[in-house]
Amino acid sequence: MASTDLLTNLLRDVSRSFYLTLRVLPAPVRRQIGLAYLLARATDTIADTALVPVERRLSALDELRRRIQGTRGGAVSFDELAKAQPAVPGGGLHAERMLLERIEEAVAALTLFTPDDQRLIREVLETITSGQELDLRRFEVREEPTPSKVAGVRSLRTMEELDDYTYRVAGCVGEFWTKTCRAHLYPKHRFQDYAGFLADGVRFGKGLQLVNILRDLPRDLKQGRCYIPSDELLKLGMTPDDLTDPRNEARFRPVFDALLDLASGHLAAGWRYTCTNPSNQRRVRLACAWPILIGTETLRLLRTGRVLDPSNRIKVPKTRVRMILLESVATLPFRTKWERLFKPA
Repeated sequence: MASTDLLTNLLRDVSRSFYLTLRVLPAPVRRQIGLAYLLARATDTIADTALVPVERRLSALDELRRRIQGTRGGAVSFDELAKAQPAVPGGGLHAERMLLERIEEAVAALTLFTPDDQRLIREVLETITSGQELDLRRFEVREEPTPSKVAGVRSLRTMEELDDYTYRVAGCVGEFWTKTCRAHLYPKHRFQDYAGFLADGVRFGKGLQLVNILRDLPRDLKQGRCYIPSDELLKLGMTPDDLTDPRNEARFRPVFDALLDLASGHLAAGWRYTCTNPSNQRRVRLACAWPILIGTETLRLLRTGRVLDPSNRIKVPKTRVRMILLESVATLPFRTKWERLFKPA
């Protein structure tokens, strides 16, 4: 049985900004979604530990995946990966290190839930882990290149690969979220188009992931990764390596702006999803609205920002985030004002 701080203090420390969304969720679904996030964070930490060879990370991901799915007997240990987590300024243990050290406790927490909840958590983690494994194999993560040189930037090839990736690591979360909330919060609610509602939930997740990809482009390029499809760059006579030079931004803008449009369309579907949730599910609506509204603000900044300049970190100011939160809470009881909160970027 998991200790009480696993799904509270540790979850808060590893989830950072997402913890705000978790806290506002209704209690009947908060722990299920929290545990799924916690385990996904563990697999993500394993995948991102660049100091450990790729083959070891792939092996560790497979071990944890099978442990979560219940197809591997015996405890898992990731001491090597835990010790490779970066030091925390001022001392103390890195939150991701603590998570890896307590991974058996997190896996055991699955037993706290009903068989249906366990199945949904395992399904979403199977999909997420498949995306992380595919990502490692595709890019073969290496040690961080020097600032002056990126040796052979590797990229996705097609828009289909980009869509598949955003589904595996985020779109599937929309499905999980939808099915979990429906089962526990409004099982008898009649949707006019449940299939469309579920599809919008998938697009919601894809949109948030695409915003992250576009915002983090310079950082990924520095690591030799490019999630911008090379086929799209080829139409402009460019290669992924060209994106490491900020002077090429004007040439790159047509492809980047098209991806901003795609992300904006996904977030619009996410807003439709938010407003399709039963009107009495105010906490669910807020939990959905906040990342959409903040993501839309990020897209606005990306429209005019220097998106290839690694020194220019594009981020919504904290004062604006606070304003979004306050405005959404204040307008929630008023349908017309609430629906007007979302303005596509």
